[in-house]
Parts: sequence; structure tokens; C-alpha cells
Amino acid sequence: MIEIVNWKQGTQVTNEMKLEFRAVSDNEAFARTAVAAFVAQLNPTLEEISDIKTAVSEAVTNAIIHGYDGENREENKVWLSCMIKSDVLEVEISDRGIGIENIEKAMEPLYTSKPELERSGMGFSFMEAFMDDLEVISEVGQGTTIHMVKKIGITSWIVNEEL
Repeated sequence: MIEIVNWKQGTQVTNEMKLEFRAVSDNEAFARTAVAAFVAQLNPTLEEISDIKTAVSEAVTNAIIHGYDGENREENKVWLSCMIKSDVLEVEISDRGIGIENIEKAMEPLYTSKPELERSGMGFSFMEAFMDDLEVISEVGQGTTIHMVKKIGITSWIVNEEL
């Protein structure tokens, strides 16, 4: 399911996108490409796009590998939503998997709950480094939501009156 919504709120244009896809590794590339295409309307730099794609890739991979414990069942889904408010991108990635028992521990650099899969344990560190804000909300047995925020460049001082 793909949904894109546009509307005008006062003088601030807001754009929103929502995706739902199966929790399979092949969809990680789809998710990061979709977010990069969505944020293109803000005219980000290549570095900003690369940062966003890396953070999204890490969050989606965490949902698939850790959230669903690697189980590839048809009902396992990942939800991705993006919202643009002026020059700020907000990205939210959610699963309804096993959840995180100790978020603080999980966010430590080099920590991984899957060392047998040769995971680096740097996913949350990359998300924090490449985005301006990161919030992790999780409940054991209910799933995890990762909320990330990134300010893009400098907004033009010229306002398009037709918006």
C-alpha cells in the first residue's frame, strides 16, 4: 500500500507518505529509495540524501532482522511514514515484532543481539549520527517504532504564493 497526501496548513506546506511492506531484506533497498525520492522535493544535498538513506536502511534492517527475529512470515510487516514540514523531514519506521527489552543497552555502539549473524551493532549509532534527532519507542511483545528527524539545507526565503 502506498499513500501520498498533500495539503496546505496556513502558510506551511506539509507532505506525507506512508508505506507498508513485507519484512523481507529485499525491501530495505526499496524503503531507502522511496524516502530519498520523497525528500527530493526539498532539494537536499547528496550528503543529506546519503545520510537519510543510511539511517532508513539501518532502521528497516533492524525491524526485519531484530524485530521479527529473522522469521520470514507473510504477516510480518514494516510500516514507514514520512512527513515534510517546511524544511524538516520526519521518518517513522515501525514493526509489530518482539520489541526491545532494554533500549539503552540496544543503543550502545557495537552491541548486537545477533552476533551469530555477524551484525556490527552500529545501527542505532549510525541513525543518531546521520539524523538530527532519534527516538526509539518499544514494548516487549508489541514491537518497535523508530522516529527520526532531519533538517534539510536552508529553506529559500522566497515563498511561492501558488502553494
